[in-house]
Amino acid sequence: MEINITQYGSCDLAKVRGRVDSFTAPKLGEVLGDIIQNNHFNIVLDISEVDYVSSAGLRVMIDMQKTCKQANRGEVVLVGVPKRIYETLELAGFVPLFRLFDNAEDAIGNF
Repeated sequence: MEINITQYGSCDLAKVRGRVDSFTAPKLGEVLGDIIQNNHFNIVLDISEVDYVSSAGLRVMIDMQKTCKQANRGEVVLVGVPKRIYETLELAGFVPLFRLFDNAEDAIGNF
């Protein structure tokens, strides 16, 4: 898994590539946690190049969403959700917990 962070005035963009599984999910949680530690609570999570998300990866996403919303009325939004991952989110009942965008520009523009 590879993660690239870009800071914008109103949010941080986290571009994730590869697999988010039980081995890599802690690293994702650490990177997103670092963003939150810097008092940035609006996170655009671009997963358009993610091949797979396990339950551990879903847990990280939900935990970060909860933290952002409670801390400062922020949120995590998802960008470019692949069909297979969308189906997993839907099956778990997590789709209503996130705003979804087709591209990062639209997501960033909504903050």
